[in-house]
Formats: sequence, structure tokens, C-alpha cells
Amino acid sequence: SVVKSYALNGAEKFCKEEIRMRNLKRALSLTLASVMLLGMMVIGTSAAAGYSDVDEDDNVEAIEVLQAIEVMVGDDRGFGPDRPVNRAEMAVVMGLLLNLDYNYYVSTCPFADVSGNYEWARGWVGACAANGIVSGRGEGIYDPGATVTAIEAASMMMRALGYFQNAEDYNDGFVLVTVRQGNQIGLFNGVGSDGSTPMTRNQVAQMALNALRSEMVDFTGTPGIEVNGVKVGYRAEYTSRTSTEKKYNAIEGRTSDVASDANHKGQYY
Repeated sequence: SVVKSYALNGAEKFCKEEIRMRNLKRALSLTLASVMLLGMMVIGTSAAAGYSDVDEDDNVEAIEVLQAIEVMVGDDRGFGPDRPVNRAEMAVVMGLLLNLDYNYYVSTCPFADVSGNYEWARGWVGACAANGIVSGRGEGIYDPGATVTAIEAASMMMRALGYFQNAEDYNDGFVLVTVRQGNQIGLFNGVGSDGSTPMTRNQVAQMALNALRSEMVDFTGTPGIEVNGVKVGYRAEYTSRTSTEKKYNAIEGRTSDVASDANHKGQYY
């Protein structure tokens, strides 16, 4: 299947030793930072892209990192940087980034259309749905074969980072709030896609790297109360998550500057 050849296979056989050694230091340092940020326990064994179909016009650094942490890899045909990514494949990318236990969700996936030719994605889609990363089209439809847009991909990435935990966050409209928040955290930097054009593997890799470099957040706003079926007093606020664990120093090398909370001073984003 496509996902086995493009998303899950090992990458070692595609890397010539000269290219691998030349890029090892740069890619591995970013790989370790990315792994640490999301608490993953996987360290890539291959550090250089080394794909014949990847050139300097592609997001080479992002492709190297995503390959090395075994989230997006290629096969003997290459990486396929220009190939569109569908919604089933995007769920696999998100599941691998978050190290989700997808096997558990094969039998509980809420979408009936993730079957047949997309049976391989059923556990991944189910895991992402259970963790609030993806949502369907309504009436139990996920639409796995549809190409993913930048808006949809960004929404998944930001939910994984901790944003959009409440329905009220979308009061201004799904597209508007997704673009606005994505721009604020630099999620679209270097992606080069509009809101409706299908995302390519090259673009998804760049957005994933941008997400790995972004700060995770917790909801610290006011949940409000429901009065006659209407939510009153809701206030959206998301605060950067900090920790005393030094592994979170790997991306930016800076500590928390939260002056109002002494308990957070000196911690790592």
C-alpha cells in the first residue's frame, strides 16, 4: 500500500554514505530536538534525505527531520515531495508525531468510510479522533481519500499542540481562527500553500517541522457557564506550557519569562 511505501518503511537503504555523513550533524540535532519536544521515544537511525527526487527547491531540512524520526519516509522511488497527501495519510503523520497507540483504536474508529482500501488507516484515524486531533465531515464520514488542505493540516497540528480545546474557540469561523492562530505561531512559514489547494508531502513536512518548533500550550481561559443552551462568559486563552525537564531546552534554549508566576520562572518552554 502507499502508506507502507511512503510513510512507514525504514529509510536507511536510500542514503548513500557520503550524503549521510555530510548531513548527519545538522539533521540529527534537529531530530533530537523534535523527539524531545513531543516526548517521543524514537531516535532516527538515518540522518540525510538522500532522495533522488528531492532538490534544493524542496524543504530539505524538514524532509530530513521527518525522515530521521520515521514520521515521513520514502522508498526506492524517492520521497515523492510533490505528491498530494490525503486525509488518511495525514492521520498517520499525526499519529506518528504523537506516538499514539493506533492498534487500540482499530475497533473503535467512529468513521464507517475508513475501511476497504483505507483499512490500513483505521487505527490511526481512530486514535487521532479519540485524542481530538481530527474530526469528520459529519454523519460518521471522515472522507479518507480526500486531499488534505493547509487549513485542515494546520488545525490538526494546532490541536496536537493544545489549541482549540473548546467549541467556542471557533465562534469567528473555522477557517479564520485557524489561519489567524497559525500565523501567530509561524505554522505556515515556508509552507507556500493557500487554504484550498491540496497539500504536498513537501509542504506537510515543513508544517510538521514548524509545529515541532512551536510551544505546546494549555487552556487557561474561562470556561464560562451554559444558560438556556448558550455559553456565557467564555474567554479563550492559551498559555505556553513549561517544564523543569531540561529536554525542553533543546529547541530554543530559553527559559520561561512568566513574571506573574514565580513557580514557572526558569522553566523550559
